[in-house]
Amino acid sequence: MTESSRLAGDFDVVVVGGGPAGATAATDLARAGRHVLLLDRGGRIKPCGGAIPPRAIEDFAIPDHLLVGKARSARMVSPSNTIVDMPVGDGFVGLVDRETFDEWLRARSALAGAERRTGIFESVERDPDGCAVVVYREGRSGEARRVRAKSVIGADGARSGVARATLKGGGKTPCVFAYHEIIASPSGDSDAFDRSRCDIYYQGHLSPDFYAWIFPHGDTASIGVGSANKGFPLRDAVERLRAQTGLDGCATIRREGAPIPLKPLRRWDNGRDVVVAGDAAGVVAPASGEGIYYAMAGGRHAADAVETFLATGNARALRRARRAFMREHGRVFWILRMMQHFWYRSDKRRERFVTICKDPDVQHLTWQAYMNKRLVRARPMAHVRIFWKDVRHLLGSAA
Repeated sequence: MTESSRLAGDFDVVVVGGGPAGATAATDLARAGRHVLLLDRGGRIKPCGGAIPPRAIEDFAIPDHLLVGKARSARMVSPSNTIVDMPVGDGFVGLVDRETFDEWLRARSALAGAERRTGIFESVERDPDGCAVVVYREGRSGEARRVRAKSVIGADGARSGVARATLKGGGKTPCVFAYHEIIASPSGDSDAFDRSRCDIYYQGHLSPDFYAWIFPHGDTASIGVGSANKGFPLRDAVERLRAQTGLDGCATIRREGAPIPLKPLRRWDNGRDVVVAGDAAGVVAPASGEGIYYAMAGGRHAADAVETFLATGNARALRRARRAFMREHGRVFWILRMMQHFWYRSDKRRERFVTICKDPDVQHLTWQAYMNKRLVRARPMAHVRIFWKDVRHLLGSAA
């Protein structure tokens, strides 16, 4: 793009999607002095338990007022209703409501200097100079608008239009389908519901291949379920979970559903001027379904890669987004994917999985890895003990 051909609508970066990944990327690039457009479709809230670990709070400066809850333990419930409580220890897991949290992130990007617009992405075209032209509509029947950009970040969800339009195989990653209901919390805590505890149900009648959850959000709670089985009745499963926990009498505030990817794309950039992040890149943790931290981390890596690309003109810099993310989190994703593949296949295996979670070594290393987002290496004998316990459980499950 030559300076003489620059229009008032030109941007250094157009970020498509205003969730945690897109808003983080837009904020970082605007703070770096780039002319950024954050394009979000608006009116959509992703189904999400809303858990964020301490590392996310620290790395992305999340203020305390956004935390609608602080969980200090997790409860695992097996198919036989065996209960395993896992105290966090020192610290807590933060809980946010995505409706408020995501909008705060978008507002922060605007304060950093990004321009916000509401619109539905349609395509990426090319002008005579070969520059990217992002086409979007203000509403489904609105007039098509076009903006030119030196680079584009697609952070528009699991069925990313940007990925489909610009990347080979984009938008086709395997997904778990998630559905949850935000309800009014009961007036007081009980054994079935505790505002300081996240409950996870590994029961085949609630999910044949994933899990169901109850996450407290202060005055509200998220009750949800996920499954990759397209024929599984998610709403019925949530209704059953509410009935078995005595939460069926609580008022329902809203209902939300969406696909959630559980496998990173093999490539996140088009080798020219586009890179994807967050759900569009497939970075939701297998087994746990955790996505907020990884979306924000992916958004930051995408912003770093785009900044280098803009500074150097070298499109190879865009590859750094995936490389940096997988270098930091790829091994954890691989381990979690193996866990999900093996332990979630039947109620017999789910029963043994919950039994493993009783082990103090497992609990300690699980929390340390989750809270700090890295594998724990400080206790090698704990890893050895867990290995042999896992072998015994694996042999028992295979029997």
